[in-house]
Amino acid sequence: MKFKRFGSLLPLTALLFGCASAGTSQDLMADIAPATVESETISPEDAAALADFSLSLLRDHTPSAENTLLSPLSLAAALGMTANGAAGETRAQMERTLGLPADRLNALMSALLHEENDTLHLANGIWFRDHDLTVKPTFLQTNADYYGAAARQAAMDDATCREINRFVQKETAGMIKDMLAPGTLSDDTVMCLVNALAFEAKWATVYTKNQVHTGDFTREDGKVVSAEFMYSAESHYLSDEGASGFIKPYRGLRYAFAALLPDEGIALEDYLGSLSGERLISILSGAERCTVNAALPKFSYACTYSLTESLKQMGMPDAFDASAADFSAMADSPRGKIFIDFVLHKTFIEVAEQGTRAGAATVVATNDGIATRDPKTVHLTRPFLYMIVDTERNLPVFIGTVVDPS
Repeated sequence: MKFKRFGSLLPLTALLFGCASAGTSQDLMADIAPATVESETISPEDAAALADFSLSLLRDHTPSAENTLLSPLSLAAALGMTANGAAGETRAQMERTLGLPADRLNALMSALLHEENDTLHLANGIWFRDHDLTVKPTFLQTNADYYGAAARQAAMDDATCREINRFVQKETAGMIKDMLAPGTLSDDTVMCLVNALAFEAKWATVYTKNQVHTGDFTREDGKVVSAEFMYSAESHYLSDEGASGFIKPYRGLRYAFAALLPDEGIALEDYLGSLSGERLISILSGAERCTVNAALPKFSYACTYSLTESLKQMGMPDAFDASAADFSAMADSPRGKIFIDFVLHKTFIEVAEQGTRAGAATVVATNDGIATRDPKTVHLTRPFLYMIVDTERNLPVFIGTVVDPS
């Protein structure tokens, strides 16, 4: 599968909103053309900041009996667009939580969005309430320039829920469906900022039938479940105090699957608690070239998260507080201050013999009411941490855990 890239904002606007009913919505981008912005290099410090953000969320959403998956890039895109409408302490809290200033995050997301890349696809859209709201042109311009985000005024009702769901499903190649349930939006909803992300790649060396065998996977509670394991010899070994792992590249070598298996007797939760973003990037960049006899279980699952409480606890409570939030750079409402109502994140992944498919979507909704060495062996037969990594930057695109592949 090859994803279409966006050359300008107008085709994206038509793609997002061509199905809107006449007279019920209005294109807010008619007089706004996205400017050309300078390409930015993503540094190891930038990658570590985003990894640290994603690890904090992952630790908060890793129950011992469930698989987990987050997309740091999808979350950074949706929250980055939102931060462009924040001011004062609200903006400062969001920047500290994300680990990067909003201006820096804008530049990095722009670089990712506009790269020629048939494997990773990102799309952004904004929906605003269609009455009694004055949207700031600077907010629209910034999100057009850096995120390619089209913006539309629409009634905050089930018809708009369905429109957002169609957008997400299309832009994730059908992997994320029914993003918003009926009744999610109401007349108190000011805005929905939406990111959709899709990843699809074949392994550089696909598995053959004789490399796939049924085996045992031991869960953290000691229960043994049956799984199909894919065996291979890889060339990059990961080593950390308390864990070992391997990197398996995808075709083209731009992206790779990386796994870290905690040592026997170390709980996955405890190992996650010991990791920082800087340490994770160091582990990836310090991969040792040698033969690794690897076993990777086949798995496929989907996750849904409400991240509102986690983001509050991570350091941005004002954004969710009707009295403290400052989104004055976003829009003016006669009803009262604008604040974030909820942040919803959905993900999907499938790892099999041919390669990997993964999708993610994030909605931020606002309201205004109230080789010569001995070979290593890493068999992922116990709960483990894994990532899909941009190998040029050691930047995690997805990060998750497998505690039960059955």
